[in-house]
Amino acid sequence: MINIFHKKKKIPSKKVGLALGSGSARGWSHIGVIRALTEAGVRVDYVAGTSIGALVGAVYASGKIDALEEVVLQLDWKKIAYLFDVVFPKSGLIDGKKVSGFIQNHVKGINIEDLSLPFCAVSTDLTTGNEVAIKDGNIIEAVRASISIPGIFTPVKKNGTFIVDGGLVNPVPVSVVREMGADFVIAVDLNHNSIENTGSGKITDIDSNKKFLKKKNRLGQGENKVVDALNKRIKAVDFPALTHVKEWMNKEPMPSIFEVLTSSINIMEEQITAIKLKTDPPDILIQPNLGHLKFLEFNRAKEAIDEGYKVSRDKIKNF
Repeated sequence: MINIFHKKKKIPSKKVGLALGSGSARGWSHIGVIRALTEAGVRVDYVAGTSIGALVGAVYASGKIDALEEVVLQLDWKKIAYLFDVVFPKSGLIDGKKVSGFIQNHVKGINIEDLSLPFCAVSTDLTTGNEVAIKDGNIIEAVRASISIPGIFTPVKKNGTFIVDGGLVNPVPVSVVREMGADFVIAVDLNHNSIENTGSGKITDIDSNKKFLKKKNRLGQGENKVVDALNKRIKAVDFPALTHVKEWMNKEPMPSIFEVLTSSINIMEEQITAIKLKTDPPDILIQPNLGHLKFLEFNRAKEAIDEGYKVSRDKIKNF
């Protein structure tokens, strides 16, 4: 076993890469992971992120991770709902301008090449299906593209093509940080138990799913309120072609469009992640136990951060 870590030092021969995976609200655990690595004296040389991992990774590379933590710990369902600007019926339900503003508040709109730490945001070319690794240019645009979950966020147009969430092709970008120059990779996988532990992953049992979503317990009502607010905005859209669809939706006890889309993404990304990690395993794999957190539960940041910190600290200590 190679021990590359020493308090406040890193053996010069090892270039450490940090691969931050996708996972929506579970992504706040990346903040806890970074805190644990910093306390252990691990100096990261490269960071790549997919989706929420790109957002946290960009802030980390810009040296403002502590400020981000302060902000996300204060998020409640009203602030989360405000960030999602519904624009249906375009190419996505949410435009993402407010989310871009949120990102800009933490990275100040600088270019990726100006960051103090080499950074890459992973996206997907919607036309070709190819992975798009964005290593330079506008950081807001790069992160905005990486978080563009198909069907939920509108795609980002770049160089004549449309790009979306990198989770479609590389949910945990181990290969990307290796290509950047890392020869020792620490990866954070947020998708390893996201299906079986979430109500949103069981959309076939409609009655159970509806009861689950209606349950107003202390931990879950934040997401329920956000989903309710977004569903109301969609139903309020005045678009003639949707009239019969709305009538049908009101009569049938079906999952909302957000539930269907996010459940589909969870299923797909968990499968892709498992395959990717088998073919290109990292040197250290960190898997916070957060499968019970649902897609929009960004208000449970403390729980996610604490779990990321705990699991990372234990993993590093035992390595």
